[in-house]
Amino acid sequence: MAINYEGENVGFSDTLPLLPIRDLVIYPFMIQPLYVGRESSKKAIEAAINHYDEKIILVSQKDIQTENPTPDEIYNLGTISNIVRMRSLPDGRFKILVQGIAKARITNYDQTQPYNLVKIEEVKNSEVTAPKASIEAHMRTVRDTLEQVINQGKVLSPDILIILEEIEDPCRFADVVSANLNLKAEQAQDILETLDPVERLNKLTDILNRELQIIAYQNKLKSSTTEEISKTQKEYFLREQIKQMKNELGEEDVQDEFGEIREKLVSKKMPEQVEKEALKQLARLERMHPDSSESSTLRTYLEWMTDLPWTEESDEISDLEYATKVLNKDHFDLSKIKERILEHLAVRSLKGGKVRGPILCFAGPPGVGKTSLGKSIAKATGREFVRISLGGVKDESEIRGHRRTYVGAMPGRFIQGMKQAKTNNPVIMLDEIDKLGSDYKGDPSSALLEVLDPEQNYNFRDHYLNVPYDLSNVMFVATANVLENIPGPLRDRMEVINLAGYTQEQKLEISKQYLIPKQMDENGITNDHIEFHDEGVISVIDGFTREAGLRNLERQIGSLCRKVAKKIATGHEAKTHILGETVENLLGPAMYSKEDGKEYDEVGVATGLAWTAAGGEILFIEATKMKGRGITLTGQLGDVMKESAQAAFGYIRSNCHRLGIAEEIFDEFEVHIHLPAGAIPKDGPSAGITLATTIVSVLTGTLVSKDIAMTGEITLTGKVLPVGGVKEKALAAMRTGIETIIIPWKNQKDLADIPAEFRKKLNFVPVKNIKDVLEIAILDWEPHLKRYKEEAKSKHKTTNHRKSTPPMAA
Repeated sequence: MAINYEGENVGFSDTLPLLPIRDLVIYPFMIQPLYVGRESSKKAIEAAINHYDEKIILVSQKDIQTENPTPDEIYNLGTISNIVRMRSLPDGRFKILVQGIAKARITNYDQTQPYNLVKIEEVKNSEVTAPKASIEAHMRTVRDTLEQVINQGKVLSPDILIILEEIEDPCRFADVVSANLNLKAEQAQDILETLDPVERLNKLTDILNRELQIIAYQNKLKSSTTEEISKTQKEYFLREQIKQMKNELGEEDVQDEFGEIREKLVSKKMPEQVEKEALKQLARLERMHPDSSESSTLRTYLEWMTDLPWTEESDEISDLEYATKVLNKDHFDLSKIKERILEHLAVRSLKGGKVRGPILCFAGPPGVGKTSLGKSIAKATGREFVRISLGGVKDESEIRGHRRTYVGAMPGRFIQGMKQAKTNNPVIMLDEIDKLGSDYKGDPSSALLEVLDPEQNYNFRDHYLNVPYDLSNVMFVATANVLENIPGPLRDRMEVINLAGYTQEQKLEISKQYLIPKQMDENGITNDHIEFHDEGVISVIDGFTREAGLRNLERQIGSLCRKVAKKIATGHEAKTHILGETVENLLGPAMYSKEDGKEYDEVGVATGLAWTAAGGEILFIEATKMKGRGITLTGQLGDVMKESAQAAFGYIRSNCHRLGIAEEIFDEFEVHIHLPAGAIPKDGPSAGITLATTIVSVLTGTLVSKDIAMTGEITLTGKVLPVGGVKEKALAAMRTGIETIIIPWKNQKDLADIPAEFRKKLNFVPVKNIKDVLEIAILDWEPHLKRYKEEAKSKHKTTNHRKSTPPMAA
């Protein structure tokens, strides 16, 4: 790097090519070689040489990782520079030598392709207003501090101090120092943009002082490290002397330690094969030097073997009444899961012996209590509880452990969990099993196949232990949000129990029994300070949460409690009643409004039902027709939904006469189908009958009832196939005020999952084919078919009459 102090004031255009540079700032009169590889940058250099008198503006980019920076990713202030020399390299890059001329600010980008061409205006440093003596004092301070930095060992140009003695201009002085300090790009840019000479010198002084501090800390660290090494060597020699003394005195501390390990291994009552391997490794340890690295590895291995529960187990509770009380105390409803746990306890009490632990999988949306259920199950059965989070696990070694040949090797998570439980029959919760990943290190889901297979897990072999370990007594409980993300063979090994979202009534009951007392206790308030009314809790549920679970509801209840606690702390002693208006006053306007159905019967608009991870939703499907042919789909539809729309359209076109639709309409009109909330992706086959109803409505001009919602898959022959999520969809329709729901005939079995009090409020209409759907959903469907037949008959008669009339004579 070199600085030219004899720079001439060369003229330049107000429009120049821009060359973004990485991790470097060029100052006026500074000479710097640059290597250029980006195509846009090479074109900017060629343009500067050919059209702009070898002038170019060099500006630092904000992020050195950005390959093609946009105007927002480039600083506004840079340096106009002259390209002194350019040479093409064999690898295609340019090597150029540039000399800074003057500072300039970018005012506008005229073009960004094939290179950046910018409008610029020259930026001059501020006039020196401080007294000359003050300026000289600042410059001398910078020079002296820089000299200290050099003396402390900072590698800088040896001539820098001599050069600085000859410079009188404070701005040029600051540029020389900055250019030689190898500053970070952000610091160098800050110096470049600082136009006041005194301020610039002050910033350099701060930077140099900080450099002095860092060098001092480095020297101190080197000194302490040297002392530590000497101390370690001294301790080693002392230990060796003590060891020799003990040997001469006949003391056998090490042998006593080995005897203790052997006693522990024998007392654990391990399987014969395991005990044999452990004693073999202990014999190897006895022959090793105590300070060898392998000796340390073997000691750790034997500690794991002695710490694991081989025969220790919890006394499992068989009292069904106690277990029922525990489960009901901690969780509301969830009857299927509670019933399954009680069945396991009943079988164990009847069999009176060893029963393999069940492998359950709770599947459902977030916040419905899947993870907390594991703790309740452990409490109800009298077992220890261990939670293993599998979300984001990609390495197979997390399941099976690392082989002992690796540095820092450890057993897998299951063996670690067994050590934590200290019994061989805990409840192990495999949380977020659907979030498992895989990469080049292996597939954890495949490794789990052995763990979760009752026919194999009695002989689980961890790579670290390298001996069989019995996991058959463990009760495995997995949780998942989306079952489809779990590989088929793994899902097949688990007993899946689906947890649906909670209804408004269930949320209200859970809030009163669990959430409100918990939050009041956590926030230090009592019933003397606050009273939650049903109206207020329902306002929170409807206006501030939209979820299948309870997490946001608990947060909002906690927020209400904290606000009341604040009132009490500020001297407000009156009891707060949580009503509808109170909720809005404390929490602000409602975040969600109640879902509204259609206000009136419309042509080409039908109400469908959708399932999401947060519960059910209503889904409007709109259609219109225009001149053209075919079908257009919009609204971020997935492949399955697009195919469902094509199937519906295909059925309607092939059965147009039966549906009262003229055949020629398909050659004259294009049907455009749209699903509102276009930013939200939608997919699945369950909107098939809704799509068909919408298309028929728009082609026939008939009205679709506003009081009916529907769900079901359609085939090319018009059959209606079953779909999932009927409970959630039905509750969504009820929230909207729709009471009549069309469902596939084979989905009638799913109505048992809907609480009886809701089934009474809703009218479910099972259908087998699309004709049944149209008769229910489209108003005046029969009159429409009658009119179409009469029109077709009349048209047929008119055609025949024209054919039988003889032509007139000329």
